[in-house]
Amino acid sequence: MNELERYVWSGVGLFVILMIGLGLYSSRGTKSISDFTIGGGKLGPVLLGLSFAATYLSAAVFLGYPGWSYQWGYANLWLLLGILGGGPLGAVLVAKHVRKINSKQKSLSLSDWLGDFYNSNILRIGTGLILLFNIFYIAGQFVAGARVFEYTLGISYKVALIFIAAIVILYVFIGGTLADVYTDAVQVFLMAIAGLIIFISGIVLFWEGSVTATFQEITAKLASQNQSYVTIFNSESTYFDSLSAVIGAFLIQMAFAVSAPQLFNKVLGLKNEKDIGKMIVVYVTTMVFCVIVLFGGLYSRAYLGDGIAVSDMALMEYIVQVFPAFMAAFMVIVILAAALSTTDGLFVSISTVFANDIFLKVIVKQGFLKINEDKAERIALHISRYSVLLTGILAYWIVLNPPKSMGDIIWIGISGVAAGTVGPVLYAVFGKDQASGRAAELSMIIGLVSYFILYFGGIEKSTMAAGAWATLIGIGVMFLFAKIIKIPTPDLEHGRTSSSS
Repeated sequence: MNELERYVWSGVGLFVILMIGLGLYSSRGTKSISDFTIGGGKLGPVLLGLSFAATYLSAAVFLGYPGWSYQWGYANLWLLLGILGGGPLGAVLVAKHVRKINSKQKSLSLSDWLGDFYNSNILRIGTGLILLFNIFYIAGQFVAGARVFEYTLGISYKVALIFIAAIVILYVFIGGTLADVYTDAVQVFLMAIAGLIIFISGIVLFWEGSVTATFQEITAKLASQNQSYVTIFNSESTYFDSLSAVIGAFLIQMAFAVSAPQLFNKVLGLKNEKDIGKMIVVYVTTMVFCVIVLFGGLYSRAYLGDGIAVSDMALMEYIVQVFPAFMAAFMVIVILAAALSTTDGLFVSISTVFANDIFLKVIVKQGFLKINEDKAERIALHISRYSVLLTGILAYWIVLNPPKSMGDIIWIGISGVAAGTVGPVLYAVFGKDQASGRAAELSMIIGLVSYFILYFGGIEKSTMAAGAWATLIGIGVMFLFAKIIKIPTPDLEHGRTSSSS
């Protein structure tokens, strides 16, 4: 066992013990389905702001996205603008209104919230099924963790895949959202430190007397390999080859902040709606320190050239070459933290679909199963936990053969969810009149079908852009049919007074 492997095993062991310990601690406060899904709606803005940032910034930020910088050069920095601009803008637009409406609805998830607002079980179940797209997102995080362990420890990809899946399944199974939020706070702190270290490292490595001269040197090294690495748009890039593709990427980042169920749950978990602003400030500030890690892919290209076969590993190769072994081991833990910080929230949101949105709100509430409330709650909590296990197994199966880029696979899930849900969410927040549930259902269906046609039909090669255009179609359908399809009486019970205030 070499020095790097010793540091990695020691660091990962301590990290896993800490995460599972936090999960066990959290389990003491997990007594109901509400505790499991949104922490009982009693969480503070700083903790949730850190958790929101950690959940938004998956392992793609530390592997897949720097890999894109390595592949495409400066054009990939459009992604940094999208993450820091589009995401916060989406959160600012809807978070406060969503939380205000939920003070009356008491919904536990995105699909539950939409089903309650529009009084539609079709929308509740349909949205819940759309959220299963996020199994692709989970699978992408598994790939990240497995790749890192395979690279640094020399273990096989499949063994590493089992290891990463087992860790996150175990502590989410135990603690639910409370485990998710507490561990996220630790994880994003490590991620922010790592992002800052990586960004500064390149300046130190290529130092030419000033920051301006240093980046001129980096630019020259990139241009000497391929002029397209220093252009505004890169024709070889899947996502940033034109202005329209960049606009699509920016819009889908906004849509992600609006519709990602693991982020939506964070908003629902906030104790006081007046603290939304504080939560967003914490989230954005933390994100800045994390996403500057995208420069690491540029440094890797400038320093190492074209010798890296798998672009996802460009940042790790740079770290191993430039940093001492203990620092490289720290970065392995950070990448593991980034994978877990998103995956745990996704597990909770998917399990909520089965336990709350389908079992409690449809099967029990509609009288298909006649049991008392206490027993229903106990069964729902069991369903939540075992859904985590089944979801993990399915995500593991999807990536038994690793994809070319983990960044590509996660956007399949994100774009599918956005296309089917953003329209109804935005109308709930900004619509002037109560809309029929039929309009929301049509928006969900047409938005999702549009995404299938655009991306899987080969019309749009970028999953981000395909998701953005399909989301716009879904929004247009929602606002159009809200005017065409009338409801007989105002449905004030489901939030219109609160959403129009």
